[in-house]
Amino acid sequence: MTNVNSDKLSSARFAEATDAFVEVFTASVDFDQRMAAQDIQGSIAHATMLAYCGILTDAERDDIIRGLTQIAGEIERGEFVWSIKQEDVHMNIEARLTDLIGIAGKKLHTGRSRNDQVATDIRLYLRHEVQQISAQLTRLQHAILDLAEQNADTIMSGFTHLQVAQPITFGHHLMAWFEMLCRDAERLQDCLKRINVMPLGAAALAGTSYPIDRYKTAELLGFSRPSANSLDSVSDRDFAIEFTAVASLIMIHLSRFSEELILWSSAQFDFIDMPDAFCTGSSIMPQKKNPDVPELVRGKSGRVTGHLMSLLMLMKSQPLAYNKDNQEDKEPLFDTADTLINCLRAYADMIPHIKAKKDNMYNSAKRGFATATDLADYLVRKGMAFRDAHEVVGLAVRLGIETGRDLSEISLAELQNFSALINEDVFSYLTLEGSVAARKHIGGTAPETVKAAIATARAAM
Repeated sequence: MTNVNSDKLSSARFAEATDAFVEVFTASVDFDQRMAAQDIQGSIAHATMLAYCGILTDAERDDIIRGLTQIAGEIERGEFVWSIKQEDVHMNIEARLTDLIGIAGKKLHTGRSRNDQVATDIRLYLRHEVQQISAQLTRLQHAILDLAEQNADTIMSGFTHLQVAQPITFGHHLMAWFEMLCRDAERLQDCLKRINVMPLGAAALAGTSYPIDRYKTAELLGFSRPSANSLDSVSDRDFAIEFTAVASLIMIHLSRFSEELILWSSAQFDFIDMPDAFCTGSSIMPQKKNPDVPELVRGKSGRVTGHLMSLLMLMKSQPLAYNKDNQEDKEPLFDTADTLINCLRAYADMIPHIKAKKDNMYNSAKRGFATATDLADYLVRKGMAFRDAHEVVGLAVRLGIETGRDLSEISLAELQNFSALINEDVFSYLTLEGSVAARKHIGGTAPETVKAAIATARAAM
């Protein structure tokens, strides 16, 4: 073997040094160094627990904490020298600690392994990321509530199959987005319950013979409890998969929002005006205003969903306990968290600046016979069976199509040709305003109901 490196971790076990390419191929420090703060946090708690249990002296604990605190400062200031020879974030920090404080630095690893150490670091990292993501999600929810409140009585087309279905309010449509995000917020918090379990103390796979106190470490790190099985502790990545699944769902929701914003801002719909700061122009077409942020978010949803598939496939054939395969969990996990928080931030910043083109929305609803169902409901209230009412309304709609008129524009005499049950009062049901106002039950689109839903949401948040 050529191009070898003799500075091998646990080199006493090996008669041959690591190939230089293999050293680079197997190292993770280039990407897992972003968990340095969590690694130091976990190590301080571990050292504190070891001293609490009498495994380290108080002086050794204090030296370790002092050294780790100095290292944290070096990393923050960009002064820390990362070495690929030390493989990962854990060994880089431990090597530097030993340089700073001597033999006490080598004692820090007592009662733990890199297996439980990295599992703990990932959970600490994800716990922090969930908090940051939740904050951005909440910002977006508030932005949607504000825009919905401004448009509680802005009438627009409601669609099924992307065809005009029934009139609704823009505020009601926005509150549908809000409900999606409420479920996302709940899933995030539920996911956090399984993230917030501490594997530290499981050691390599079987636990440790030292008289450690895992409950003490869990308390110091703010975990809800220590994990229950040492084998599972070091090999479990369910929590990471679950987080990525939650993130994928959030991104799917943002992608759906994006699709509607892209459609609504097009010349064909012209329902909204997108803020200039979140759009770009064309290199050759000066009239263009491209909705780049929604398009990018829509695209990034595939990226995050791909990371979910990656993590699922990573774990599907692994035997217990830890395997080197698990080094591949970090890059998709880090990118998932980064992508999600950036997309939420972009949306939370963008939504408050969207302007509804109310006249265009209103006129669109008038063009598609959106009150046809209201006419059918009117006939049912007059005693006609719904299927017969459906047939009558179909005939009225056909007349409207042939003459280029909305149902509300057809005369009473013409409507009575289809059914004698139709009277002058029918027109209060055929207007867009009358249609939305009639749907005032909980979950309905009536402006008063939308305003009540917004008030309830604000109180809940």
